[in-house]
Amino acid sequence: MSSPSPSQSRDSIFAAPLGDIEGFRFNQAVVDVFPDMLRRSVPGYEAIITQSALLASRYVQPGTHLYDLGSSLGATAISMRDALLQIDPASSQGCEIHAIDNAPAMIRASQDLIALHEDQQDTAHPPVPIFLHEANLEEHPLSRASVVAMNFTLQFVNPAARASLMRKIADALQPGGVLILSEKVCFDDPVVNEMHIDMYHAFKSRNGYSDLEISQKRTALENVLVPDTLEQHRARLLDSGFTHCTVWFQCFNFASLVAIKR
Repeated sequence: MSSPSPSQSRDSIFAAPLGDIEGFRFNQAVVDVFPDMLRRSVPGYEAIITQSALLASRYVQPGTHLYDLGSSLGATAISMRDALLQIDPASSQGCEIHAIDNAPAMIRASQDLIALHEDQQDTAHPPVPIFLHEANLEEHPLSRASVVAMNFTLQFVNPAARASLMRKIADALQPGGVLILSEKVCFDDPVVNEMHIDMYHAFKSRNGYSDLEISQKRTALENVLVPDTLEQHRARLLDSGFTHCTVWFQCFNFASLVAIKR
């Protein structure tokens, strides 16, 4: 599924010299170009969203909550709901999808997109409802979950708060529940790390970003997006109460893991 979009505007936020570059923020300017930004900046983004939904349909349990944490425009939440329509209705009976984001501009745009998607539904049984919450992930309560998706969200959380957030998610999951965690990652081996960064910049360049855009956005994200290594993610997840963890997708320095609670 393609990420939903309020417009087809091209991302040119960093195309002109900016002088003093502010830290990256999910404001209205970003919302207006976000689908294009994701398509051109995140290798495998659409595959990750689609397969996150497929994982959700595999692990959903009746009467539970599914969470899209850091939901931005609601692509994961909508994709999960679509996937649940393709399975036995009894598997998702009584379920709810909760999409949570702390950026007001993202919540406003996702409200319109989810409503538009609902108007286009033509199904034999009612789709699982999606509820939007403008809230801080560290403060918003989570409960009775079977699936939690965090697609490119944890990297924006204060590193000191990441372990407690993972424990909070693990505690909210039912036995047999899963966390889908997609992140930009780094590598301890400096040669490997440099190779992945170079290939990622080549990916962005191939998608039409100039050297100036790549450089200025990198500066804007410095100290805002703080990546972990895959080993750090695995160790944190296992320490938080998950019993199994595996990487199911990786392209350059972007990866997605699935962690299972038994």
